[in-house]
Amino acid sequence: AETKQSLAVTVTEHIALALANLKLRETLRNQSVRDPLTGLFNRRYMEESLERELSRANRNRRTLAVVMIDIDHFKHFNDTYGHEAGDTLLRELGSFLQSSVREGDIACRYGGEEFLLILPEVSTAATLHRADQIREEFKQKTIRYSGKSLGNVTLSLGVALFPTHADSVGALLRMADQALYRAKE
Repeated sequence: AETKQSLAVTVTEHIALALANLKLRETLRNQSVRDPLTGLFNRRYMEESLERELSRANRNRRTLAVVMIDIDHFKHFNDTYGHEAGDTLLRELGSFLQSSVREGDIACRYGGEEFLLILPEVSTAATLHRADQIREEFKQKTIRYSGKSLGNVTLSLGVALFPTHADSVGALLRMADQALYRAKE
């Protein structure tokens, strides 16, 4: 009986250690692909996903859209309300984007106040409509920080599609960035 109990304790300890290792591994993986502020996928994950999705779209003769998103006048916003309010705004936009994409779409923080959506198998018209819908819906949101409204926040968006506008990841990102720049003008 004593030997069986000792064996049971040893097996239990090994199982507990294995489960703790699995949990730690999952936590580390999540930290390596997620932006800690917004909870969206980070740029590294975005680059890997965009390569994979472009290859899939090319192989299956499908479209792939990217929507580059920038918060208008973010520096002025930070200067006026402070960096903590800016972080609140980034978190709110991250949450909004996550709830605005279809299953299979990928919402990422590109860097700073720029975000990127990867939308597989979508038409140009549908992408433009969705981008405009996101812009309009976010403009209507009331963002609050320390109990105060931060006013209306607007976004600029740039859209590019494979194969219509570009045939590589780099070209697709450049085209979306150029479209974003035109939108900001």
